[in-house]
Amino acid sequence: MDLNLLVALDALLEENSVTAAADRLHLSPPAMSRTLARIRRATGDDILVRAGRTMVPTPRALELREETRELVRRATAVLTPVRRLDLARLNRHFTVRGHDALLAALAAPLIARIGATAPNIHLSLLAESSADQPDLTRGQVDLEIGANEPGRPEISSEVVGSDRMALALRREHPLAKGRVDVDKLLRMAFVTVSRRGRLHDAVDDALAERGLRRRVIASLPTSAAALDVVSRSDAVAVVAERVCRPASARLGLVTRRLPLELPPAQVVVTWHHRHDSDPAHAWLRDQVRDVLREATGDTAEGRPATGPGGPRESA
Repeated sequence: MDLNLLVALDALLEENSVTAAADRLHLSPPAMSRTLARIRRATGDDILVRAGRTMVPTPRALELREETRELVRRATAVLTPVRRLDLARLNRHFTVRGHDALLAALAAPLIARIGATAPNIHLSLLAESSADQPDLTRGQVDLEIGANEPGRPEISSEVVGSDRMALALRREHPLAKGRVDVDKLLRMAFVTVSRRGRLHDAVDDALAERGLRRRVIASLPTSAAALDVVSRSDAVAVVAERVCRPASARLGLVTRRLPLELPPAQVVVTWHHRHDSDPAHAWLRDQVRDVLREATGDTAEGRPATGPGGPRESA
């Protein structure tokens, strides 16, 4: 039995493409096609079949996907020696992508931490794109930071904190004094924060339960842009309170508690499971986790990291 077929099968089932799997394993497409033919003979199944211009897995392939992924992960862990991490000599480039408010809270302390202990690590901090991209799977991004837990089994995640949503408005706003009730809320003009340009969010859902509707005048792609608009107009915005506190203070804004029950905004760190056992990546996750817990005021232990096969130990 050629156990290398398991590695090839894992790549094929994750990419659903002979060409992409070949790139991932540094093979030529013809060599990958021959390997797929051997896998088909070994399993007695087509594994991937043509559907228009793409390839889709067969029912048998879907049954094998999780078991194959776990076997490859375990075999890799067995055959990878335990390495002591030499931070002073570690030379790596990490790419972190995330929500702008979280990156703003993360950037300065993370850069300071890395500079003090691992000076040869280089960081690229990227803004969220307007469309979801599988860049963690493709290896183009090492860590993503946002509010949503992943829906794909090959992506590991950890909830590292949470933040309360609050109303931000300029100090001289006509409705800034005193407690904000629902009547005041309905008299305000809102801007939303949405990388996709959405004008509707959880505030609208909470108001709709009461048969009410607020006035939304615009959407902005980032919290920073929304807070800038708020600082120069009578518009208001709902943002994560603790994470956005430094930006709000610099702009002279105040925050008020909302008269609505909104779920807290989770802070979720995600990465591809291929990095689960990578000591350098695990060290970076530790630094990011610590900084974000400080930023959200959440010093409690986060939820265990999750990924293929259920809960994982926090790295």
